Amino acid sequence: MAEDKKSARRRGALIVFEDESGCSMLPSVRATWAPKGKTPVLRHRFSWKRISMAAALAYEPDGSGAELIFGMRPGAYNDDSLIEFLAELHHLLDGRKLTLIWDGLPSHRSKKMTAWIAEQRSWLQVERLPGYAHELNPVEGVWGNLKASELANLCPDTVEQIEQAADDGLCRIGSNTDLCHAFMHQTPLRL
Repeated sequence: MAEDKKSARRRGALIVFEDESGCSMLPSVRATWAPKGKTPVLRHRFSWKRISMAAALAYEPDGSGAELIFGMRPGAYNDDSLIEFLAELHHLLDGRKLTLIWDGLPSHRSKKMTAWIAEQRSWLQVERLPGYAHELNPVEGVWGNLKASELANLCPDTVEQIEQAADDGLCRIGSNTDLCHAFMHQTPLRL
């Protein structure tokens, strides 16, 4: 991380961690409180309809600022939708240079993505996380927080209800800079 951090400072680039996750209409069961002898029961429609979420935590190289940007879509993210997300991310971050750090998902390594990244060299530098190293990505903390709060024990009737709950949770997380910094502090990495 030290080299990436130095490179980001030299370039005046934000350090951006990105990851994807999904949520289906099946409830994410979590422990909860209930009156003694009244075991909570979750009633839901058995459905695999799902939404996919992409999130990026952007940090100033000196650690002074943090911002969460996210997107949602039905189905799964692929090369085209990830390219769209990254282009929108660049726009939302005022066209700043980025050092993007993400995992080795096949869509991150595809020929189409590699070619697109090569065309974006003026503002985008990509670094890969080691394989099976989810503990190095602070966005994993975002997913954990969201799924333990707004999405915990949620029994939606529609995909739109999942989307609304996820949007509420991601907006809550994104509005709290200290929480965004806390996700970075949970990793062994330092800015």
